[in-house]
Amino acid sequence: MPASDDPLWPRFWHDVPVEDRARLREVLAELIGRGVLLGDEGGGRELYLLARDHYRAHLEDYLAPLALELIVDEDNSLIQARPRTESCLLLARFDKAETLVLLALWRLYDDERSSGLQEAVIVTVDQLWSALRVFFDQIEPPTAKVLEDVFARLRRHRLIRTAKPEGMTQLGELQIEILPSLARVIPFDSVEEWQARVEAFQPAAGQRAEEGAALEA
Repeated sequence: MPASDDPLWPRFWHDVPVEDRARLREVLAELIGRGVLLGDEGGGRELYLLARDHYRAHLEDYLAPLALELIVDEDNSLIQARPRTESCLLLARFDKAETLVLLALWRLYDDERSSGLQEAVIVTVDQLWSALRVFFDQIEPPTAKVLEDVFARLRRHRLIRTAKPEGMTQLGELQIEILPSLARVIPFDSVEEWQARVEAFQPAAGQRAEEGAALEA
């Protein structure tokens, strides 16, 4: 069927073969619905290769009016649709608990990557809890139940992956892989910029500043 006769296919993509269209729809669904397409696991590998090797320009043009920047990260086998915060109308707003966790994970990721000791950055919930205590020393960390809800949302947005080690008996042992997409969705230029955001949460900065410190990404 010609593209012009298919009501579910855009006329400006007339050059895309019929056999690629269903998979290209899946790529777009991942990028717009989750923000990230992971190409290192399961069926995502085929979609990643299709987008990277054949339809990068198509996707860039499609996402541009939405103020979404297409990032192809070949080192980590992922493709990300990153909002341009100054003009994107599709920004997700994270609540206070989610923002606290995101900020802590960003710093843990940055510290590990800066050391150059490992490619994948994996921490336990206990390590995250300790980091929250250090970074936000005047704020009570989220409860275990809240953390589980936060992890669920961050997984949906493909910002982290979690794994239960063999014999795990408590939440603190849960392993969190911090994906590179997290560092890009809140792209601080320096640790000093990150620190300024952290300080906005401290009670000494005042209640109004705390309420205005939630992240958009």
